[in-house]
Amino acid sequence: MTDGSNTTDKLGATINRPSNCMETFENPNPERDYHIRIDSPEFTCLCPKTGQPDFAEIKLDYVPDQLCVELKSLKLYYWSFRDEGHFHEQVTNMIANDLIALLDPRRIKVTAVFNVRGGVYTTVEVEHAK
Repeated sequence: MTDGSNTTDKLGATINRPSNCMETFENPNPERDYHIRIDSPEFTCLCPKTGQPDFAEIKLDYVPDQLCVELKSLKLYYWSFRDEGHFHEQVTNMIANDLIALLDPRRIKVTAVFNVRGGVYTTVEVEHAK
């Protein structure tokens, strides 16, 4: 879930808990297409069938339009999934949907590379373009 606002009033605040609200800031160069790539190797959620933890690297690659996501709020947003049960496909699409709703980017790709479980690796990629 995202708050959809373009505020940074929480920047610099000490927040030591998960949050499902991401924050944005204005794109400093909206006249130009450029990629922002953010790799987060410590994503966790729970398997909805077994309750066991699933570990993944979330790779975000987007071309901003008017807004960029603030990194600390993104980290706390990812943390909010830690105690929730989601299938790999579901959680990757949830992340993409929330970022699309928040940023309205020109292009975005969210890749979730899940660690091996039962001898099987899963990678889910979600892409969106205006």
